Amino acid sequence: MADYVAQTVARAGTWSDSFELCVLTYDERFLRRKVIQTVHDEDLLVDLPQTTSLNHRDAFVLTDGRLIEVVAASEDLYAVTGPLVQLAWHIGNRHTPCQIEDTRLLIQRDKVIGHMLEHLGATVTPVVEPFTPEGGAYGHGRTHAHDHGHSAHHDH
Repeated sequence: MADYVAQTVARAGTWSDSFELCVLTYDERFLRRKVIQTVHDEDLLVDLPQTTSLNHRDAFVLTDGRLIEVVAASEDLYAVTGPLVQLAWHIGNRHTPCQIEDTRLLIQRDKVIGHMLEHLGATVTPVVEPFTPEGGAYGHGRTHAHDHGHSAHHDH
């Protein structure tokens, strides 16, 4: 039996006062029904009515009304610099999640895309930091069609 059960989500900025955290990667923040671990190793059963893309600082609303905050985990990314508009177009054209910033783009590490971007004149630097592409042009409405089995890599 899970320690906690959440069936709804409160979006970032609409809530305050969480009592617990869970730190999730970008792929892990796309879920409907799943048991996840909180930072204190408690089991949280997430059982949402539909598959939901969670953002950094959203919160799971427990059945007793308490809140568990969602924090974007640090993960292995590429920081991409160069002609950003052109590079962002090529990244978006491949349905690759992309965090768009003023001076750089962040994408999940993928050697094939990294090499392609270098050929287009990009500088591609490995970094480890939270990945929050939801604010970018390609974040909303992500679907299973673009999830090429990444969830299979998680062994909890």
